[in-house]
Amino acid sequence: MLEEFCNSVFWNASFLDRPDADLPLCFEQTVLVWIPLGFLWLLAPWHLYCIYKSRTSKSSLTHLYLTKQVLVVLLLITSVIELALTIVESQEQPTPPPVQYTNPCLFIVTWVLVLVIHHCKRWCVNQDSWVLIMFWIFSLVCGVFQFQTFIRILLKGNNSNLAEFCLYFISYGIKLLTLIVSSISERTPETKASSNNPSATASFLSSITFSWFDSIIVKGYKHPLTLEDVWELNEDQKTQKLSNIFAKHMEKGIKKARKALQKRCQKRKSQEKSETQMNGPNISQSQDNLVLEDMKQKKKKKESITGTSQDFAKSWLIKTLFNTFRGVLMKSFFYKLVQDLLTFLSPQLLKLMISFANDSSSYIWKGYVWSSLFFVVALIQSFCLQWYFQYCFILGMDVRTTLMDSIYRKTLTISNKSRKQYTIGETVNLMAVDAQRFTDVANFIHLIWSCPLQIILSIVFLWLELGPSILAGLGLMILLIPINAVLATKSRKIQVENMKNKDKRLKLMNEILGGIKILKYFAWEPSFMEQIQGIRKKELKNLKSFSLLQSVVVFIFSLAPIMVSLITFTVYVLVDSNNVLDAQKAFTSITLFNILRFPLAMFPMLISSMLQVSVSTERLEKYLTGDDLDTSSIRWDVHSDKAVQFHKASFTWDRSIEPAIQNVTLDIKTGQLIAVVGTVGSGKSSLMASILGEMEPVHGHITLKGSIAYVPQQSWIQNGTMKDNILFGSPLDEERYYQVLEACALLTDLKILPAGDLTEIGEKGINLSGGQKQRISLARAVYNNSDIYILDDPLSAVDSHVGKHLFNKVIGPNGLLKDKTRILVTHGIHFLPQVDDIVVLVNGVIVEKGSYSDLLANKATFAKNLKLFAKKSSSEGEATVNESESENEDDLLPSVEEIPNEAVSITLKRENNFQRTLSRRSRSDSNRHRKSLRNSLKVGNMKPKQKENEEIVKGQKLIEKETVETGQVKFSVFLKYLNAMGWWFIIFILLAYMANSVAFMGSNFWLSEWTNDAQDYLNKTYPTSQRDLRIGIYGVLGFAQGFFVLLASFLSAYGSLHASQTLHLQLLYNILRAPMSFFDTTPTGRIVNRFANDISTVDDTIPASLRSWILCFLGIISTLVMISAVTPVFIIIIIPLAIIYIFVQRFYVATSRQLRRLDSVTKSPIYSHFSETVSGLSIIRAFEHQQRFQKHNESLIDINKKCVFSWIISNRWLAIRLELVGNLVVFFSALLGVIYKEDLRGDAVGLVLSNALNITQTLNWLVRMTSELETNIVAVERIDEYIKVKNEAPWITEKRPPDDWPSKGEIHFSNYQVRYRPELELTLHGITCHIESAEKVGVVGRTGAGKSSLTSCLFRILEAAGGQLTIDGLDIASIGLHDLRNKLTIIPQDPILFSGSLRMNLDPFNKYSDEEIWKALELAHLKPYVEGLPQGLGHEVSEAGDNFSVGQRQLLCLGRALLRKSKILIMDEATAAVDLETDNLIHTTIREEFSNCTVITIAHRLHTIMDCDRIIVLDSGKIIEYDSPEKLLQRSGPFYFMAKDAGIESLNTSL
Repeated sequence: MLEEFCNSVFWNASFLDRPDADLPLCFEQTVLVWIPLGFLWLLAPWHLYCIYKSRTSKSSLTHLYLTKQVLVVLLLITSVIELALTIVESQEQPTPPPVQYTNPCLFIVTWVLVLVIHHCKRWCVNQDSWVLIMFWIFSLVCGVFQFQTFIRILLKGNNSNLAEFCLYFISYGIKLLTLIVSSISERTPETKASSNNPSATASFLSSITFSWFDSIIVKGYKHPLTLEDVWELNEDQKTQKLSNIFAKHMEKGIKKARKALQKRCQKRKSQEKSETQMNGPNISQSQDNLVLEDMKQKKKKKESITGTSQDFAKSWLIKTLFNTFRGVLMKSFFYKLVQDLLTFLSPQLLKLMISFANDSSSYIWKGYVWSSLFFVVALIQSFCLQWYFQYCFILGMDVRTTLMDSIYRKTLTISNKSRKQYTIGETVNLMAVDAQRFTDVANFIHLIWSCPLQIILSIVFLWLELGPSILAGLGLMILLIPINAVLATKSRKIQVENMKNKDKRLKLMNEILGGIKILKYFAWEPSFMEQIQGIRKKELKNLKSFSLLQSVVVFIFSLAPIMVSLITFTVYVLVDSNNVLDAQKAFTSITLFNILRFPLAMFPMLISSMLQVSVSTERLEKYLTGDDLDTSSIRWDVHSDKAVQFHKASFTWDRSIEPAIQNVTLDIKTGQLIAVVGTVGSGKSSLMASILGEMEPVHGHITLKGSIAYVPQQSWIQNGTMKDNILFGSPLDEERYYQVLEACALLTDLKILPAGDLTEIGEKGINLSGGQKQRISLARAVYNNSDIYILDDPLSAVDSHVGKHLFNKVIGPNGLLKDKTRILVTHGIHFLPQVDDIVVLVNGVIVEKGSYSDLLANKATFAKNLKLFAKKSSSEGEATVNESESENEDDLLPSVEEIPNEAVSITLKRENNFQRTLSRRSRSDSNRHRKSLRNSLKVGNMKPKQKENEEIVKGQKLIEKETVETGQVKFSVFLKYLNAMGWWFIIFILLAYMANSVAFMGSNFWLSEWTNDAQDYLNKTYPTSQRDLRIGIYGVLGFAQGFFVLLASFLSAYGSLHASQTLHLQLLYNILRAPMSFFDTTPTGRIVNRFANDISTVDDTIPASLRSWILCFLGIISTLVMISAVTPVFIIIIIPLAIIYIFVQRFYVATSRQLRRLDSVTKSPIYSHFSETVSGLSIIRAFEHQQRFQKHNESLIDINKKCVFSWIISNRWLAIRLELVGNLVVFFSALLGVIYKEDLRGDAVGLVLSNALNITQTLNWLVRMTSELETNIVAVERIDEYIKVKNEAPWITEKRPPDDWPSKGEIHFSNYQVRYRPELELTLHGITCHIESAEKVGVVGRTGAGKSSLTSCLFRILEAAGGQLTIDGLDIASIGLHDLRNKLTIIPQDPILFSGSLRMNLDPFNKYSDEEIWKALELAHLKPYVEGLPQGLGHEVSEAGDNFSVGQRQLLCLGRALLRKSKILIMDEATAAVDLETDNLIHTTIREEFSNCTVITIAHRLHTIMDCDRIIVLDSGKIIEYDSPEKLLQRSGPFYFMAKDAGIESLNTSL
């Protein structure tokens, strides 16, 4: 039929059975023309429908659009001309065949369709059509056959159809031009304006090759990328959009899961019922039995209740994720399936190539066809694989961001009861760890079905090659699975144990850094260094076991393919003497075995990561289905005449306990100021929480009118500027803002803070005092301008003077909030007369309500408590320095400490080093610091401040930013690591790996020779000796490979262990020798990070990366050597390919490295913001800012996501280009095999191609490893940075003091000057004084006067900037630090304990006997307490000594001092944080035990130093008074005024 249609032969096999093969013209004009046309017409309706659905506004005309339309019109014209020519011809000659009418008509209609598609695409964002691109490619590929046929006809001299031929050539050229034009990405003015991300408008070819990403790669190569360089996400990738879709599916999923949960609960209940009926009591049972039975029932009931409470809505998360992302899953499934099937085409093509090489009679064109097919199959495979990875990684990224956002959303609504089940750390872990596990599995999810598919196909094809013999090899592979599993389990066990050691080490390290000052004071560094090293030894021991196990795993993994092929081939040749191993069988089988290695290696890994995900799924399901806040009992009524109305309301924190608020009925009118008072634990804060809806309602309700602002008891400060904290999302109103700052007493703080209100506040307000934090918290509420103000004891953290100011200016009857409704929880009695009503709470019940005078007249609870409190405060009055008069003193000069020229002022650092939330010290002292600053700021001469203005704005940042290395990692860093490993190790490791490569090449060449025997012994008997020799040598070479890999792994395990040990020791040694100023300016977290992440990278990641890199590199070299050995011409091809490879790799590594850094930099703000949200949840809810915080979270996730997305794209960009290089290696290897067919045999071609097929993966892996190694070696760079930190003076020098020094304890300061850091001004200005032996001296002065600097000088924490300090005539600068510090004793300001035994805390070097320690404890009044502990001296002290009260900790510090009993004792504000009783105990002991010692006391409470022999009064780093207390009180100097403020008139009143 088709032959009549064309008037010529349609198909004849003889056309191909000749050297110059060709296809019949009829076949070319029908089938090959209709394939592309059929493709287009089949897809056109669906394509147009998709265009219609995705249309937006019409875009402007572009040059590209017009060019495409013109080219298609030209094609239309050629088709019309062709049709016209046929019609004209039909009139002159016999009728032309129907095909000549049909084809032009089909083309005319097709070109019109193409014009329509182009036109419709103008309504889309992406103007490019992938259907048309594929159509042009098919047209050109199918048309090339007709093209060459026409050329052949013309070359034979047949010119009869010249016009038709010319038209065909013109139309072919236009099609080629159209394809080129269509592959250019088209960006209209509209798309340029709306988005800067070119992926949305990239053409089809640009998309599949990721060429649209070129500009970022080039930019990243030229200079390190910044966040601004990274493109924004497209709308459909943004977190908000994905989360909304997920939320819809989640709602349905949870509904179903909750129904299933109800059924489970009902089933459980009915089972219990039936059990109780069956076990009903027997009448004859004795009373005892009945009681026992009753107890059992109760126990069972309790268990069932907890069981039910632990049960939750399960098995909905995976389904929800599937429903949300099924589109991406289906696309990736399709690509993976195609890729898997194409993988098995390569061995078949290899088989065809070998048979082509062996068959001397086969036509050369077949070789070219197979070579081209090799390339085409590999190319399609590459595209499919990369797009499969692209979709999988994007799926992983989307799943992670969706889960993170869902966790965040849930956190904003979760009930307090559900929230209490998780610590902040655990909640952050859900976001950081559990969500990440989903990402890891999403990347490989399709391997669930792909691995079994690949295994089955491999076995089928191997069976076809070698028959049942493959069962032997397969058996070995299966046998290796349990062996691997056992090794993996053992490895995991070691890892788990090592994690515990790591945690121990980091915990101790954290404590060391937290208490570094104590370590330096007591010269305890060596002891703690020993402890760390002890843990590190265990860690390294485990690491050694783990590394050796890993070496065995690597050995098995590398030996497996060799052993499998050896056993299979051996069985194959031994089973039957007719079985001779030829090249086709051997190399096809080896390629199939290589394919089989991947699924067998991946499957166990996949299963273990899926098990991890199942744990995470359960944790996430439990969290996401937790109860939400029940606000049903809070009602809003705009028309109510009351602002707050309680109606028989009872609230509880947990249904299982008694209500914290019971039957409260309370009316609060609009504009009233209500004080809520009561003892500790009476339910004041619970009453506030109930108004906020934070508690579980029991019965009754609360009616509210208007919006709420809330100031919590413990202020919550965000990491951001002070201004951001106060505005809290509201627009800025300058006048109101200033008003609020003034009212909240924050203007003075602005002058102190380096950049005023733009100063960055650290996490949790770390660089603010307690009082400052509380005032910012209050300012936030005041600025928010709400109707109802809930103030939960905001005046407790500020000192009385400031409290008064805040009450008058903000809260009180004349304050900023005078027209608002205020509910104030307070302990300040002096404010109560000014409030409208007082509510008295006892155990959650309101016992009294009324005005101040009414309640006093009632003489009930309130009046009684008031009397008690008045007594208490009068006894403590003398202890607190009242400073109301100090406001007016204008004669004090500001000291450097007081106006810090950078945010990390040492005073602030010292004051905030260990925040004690509401201790007396923080109440009185934090404000004193601020007030002395206020005084100093009143000084007329403010020039120093102006002069330092530039630096001050620099100090706006809290702590200098951590240096993020950019650009390439210096070679010296690699050398540093290799040096730490040891050069002998390096040499032997390289030699072992090289030997492995030589054995690998040897076994390949030997196999090639072995398969050659099939040709040599054709039709002859194969000698057994020859056969055994072949098997034997092949086996020996295989074992040699395994042995050398094992040897290299063992050596690298020991080498890397040596490196880990060396680097950690150097780092630890140097950090403990760093001066105190280093710890003042470096956050603890940053130092801990070096010991945690960076050491962990050096321990685990770098050795693995280095091993992989060497293996990959040598693998590629040996493959290229083998190919070049067989076909030397290949060397010429290697050179350009190597240049392309290196060029692409250098470009990629620069960009990828920076994108990875940006990823980690943008990840931490997400977690910080999350933990901040969790800790400030009640405030966010009270202000109703959930929406704003959610948006901020989404924007943070999107910023991180755009970095991750760009990193994923950069990997695909690289992989496509590298795979192209790999595919070209395969193509040229095959091509050379065809060109040099005469010189090569089948075994040589098999050897070359089977290795070339492997190279693509290895090339890809090498770049990945290079990049990973560069990224990870940064850890060594960071460690090295801290190894080079400048040290303090040596611990022990050649000049050592006498053993009995100091025998007298005389201290002499001679013109002594000191500064904190070289760039700062002097803190002590030339102090000269003499302290006699056994003299008791007190040191006083306002905060920042230099009191603590004095202590630091004695211990040489600060080195002298001038002058001299001698003890017993010996200059302390001339001896070693430990010699000095061991001879002095200090009871420090902060009583720091370390986790460990109580004995270790008192005597870390085990110098003293138990008797001596018990004696010291007895003198420190702790003996009875310690004796009462179960383990006595062995009692475990928890982290930071949390299981001891502050007073007990201070007494333990006294115990340390009593043990040392040195001639000089320094007390640095030692009793600031303890109650009067403990204070008294400490002073009595010191008077008795240190009577013959020199004691220097830095005072906080003046009465503590009134019994000293002499008192030093410091101000601005100078001694302004130095005399006995009696004489000082007689003069009207600074000391006299201080004493007067404290209520001390004479020595008698103080004692």
